[in-house]
Amino acid sequence: MKHRNIMIVGTSSGAGKSITVTGLCRVFHRDGYKVAPFKSQNMALNSYISKTGGEMGRAQVVQAMASGIEPEAYMNPILLKPTTARKIQVIVNGKSIGNMSGLEYGKFKTSLKPEIMKSYDYIRENFDISVIEGAGSPVEINIKEEDIANMGMAKMADAPVILVADIDRGGVFASVYGTIMLMTPEERARVKGVIINKFRGDVNILKPGLSKLEELTGVPVVGVMPYSDIDIEDEDSLTDRFKNSKENKGIKISVIKLKHISNFTDIDALSIQDDVTINYVTSADELGNEDMIVIPGSKNTIDDLKDIKDRGIATEIIKASRNGTIIVGICGGFQILGERVKDPYGIESDIKEIPGLGILDTETVMEKEKNTIQYTGKLVNTKGILEGLDGTEIKGYEIHQGVTVGNESSVTEDDHIVAVVKDNIFGTYLHGIFDNEKVTRTILNRIREKKGMEQLGEGITFDEYREREFDKLEKVVRENIDIKKIYEILGD
Repeated sequence: MKHRNIMIVGTSSGAGKSITVTGLCRVFHRDGYKVAPFKSQNMALNSYISKTGGEMGRAQVVQAMASGIEPEAYMNPILLKPTTARKIQVIVNGKSIGNMSGLEYGKFKTSLKPEIMKSYDYIRENFDISVIEGAGSPVEINIKEEDIANMGMAKMADAPVILVADIDRGGVFASVYGTIMLMTPEERARVKGVIINKFRGDVNILKPGLSKLEELTGVPVVGVMPYSDIDIEDEDSLTDRFKNSKENKGIKISVIKLKHISNFTDIDALSIQDDVTINYVTSADELGNEDMIVIPGSKNTIDDLKDIKDRGIATEIIKASRNGTIIVGICGGFQILGERVKDPYGIESDIKEIPGLGILDTETVMEKEKNTIQYTGKLVNTKGILEGLDGTEIKGYEIHQGVTVGNESSVTEDDHIVAVVKDNIFGTYLHGIFDNEKVTRTILNRIREKKGMEQLGEGITFDEYREREFDKLEKVVRENIDIKKIYEILGD
């Protein structure tokens, strides 16, 4: 059958593009079509490594999962990862090509159009439908001429466009009207529908405004999505997940909110536990009396290590580790736990060496080549908080410049260090470590036992939980978006 496509753009970042693409992918997949997500350019510190070793944004990973297909880097041919306030790492087709300033990348990016179209053409040739996601706003008039992510991409793919706006922020009618009016006549002609996102209340109250908006723009409103509690991971730091809860469910986990925090989706599998409260910590006085501290991934380990020392957070982590609190470091967080971090080639910083927290007897050297692999292996010689897990299979993925060595024994059957455990300290390079249900259950049961709480047996896996949430999203999309109209826009 002929390939068909549709593009989702938003009035702003965080308007709901990613979740809308995910929902439509799920609907098309359930309707029997072979569907793939696509985003030409993504800027995010949450990334993923495909089975073929390509690095890509996690939003497209989630969309691929909702589509029932394996995530691959051709779904996100350009990924930008901020490393400092002035530099970004540029990843093309899953591989880093180095760091650039924003000005340098602005001049360079139009040369990537052939790479974008090569990836998109693969989707066009192998899938029935593609759902394309824009980036930020489609009417950033200062950089529109160089656009490869929004209406520029719609033109390259010859795609009809749906505009998504977030009513929860206020000013939704002005944002929709202003966005459409700032488009050129050619771009405006591509916009075939509007979706209002995150609405609270009775939609009948909104209808007079929707009618007036349609009259002013000539574009139909094809859906009003309600504010819902569907738990599907967010793409960037606009996420509500950083809003702390005052509720005490039994187990308290503090996550250090690093300045350059990356892959904070590693925490998602902990957050689905009914007896776990998670708080993101930005100051030393927020630490204390927790059962576990997690230091997550970082796009600039040295800068983040220096920062948590300056803020007194490092001192509190060291004190907690000596008092028996479980400390987990993931990727950059793992590097921070060691004796020192070295950067001889200036990969991350002008600082060539900085002492770590000294909780683990390891040191890390930042190398020129990035390690990007999916990982499957078995735990061996387990001890401390992982005692009794010998032979347990674990999986995840690694994304790191640093190579870690030292006197802590690895608990995996590998030449390089994937994970180490020392009493109550657990350091690992494995993103998605808590997605391994048995590992997470074992660690949390240590805490439950210590606190006199009921220990839990085998429960729902995070993959099963995610599939359940995809099904909930599909139901909400079908109930609140005119799917018949969407298929008409596709060209059915």
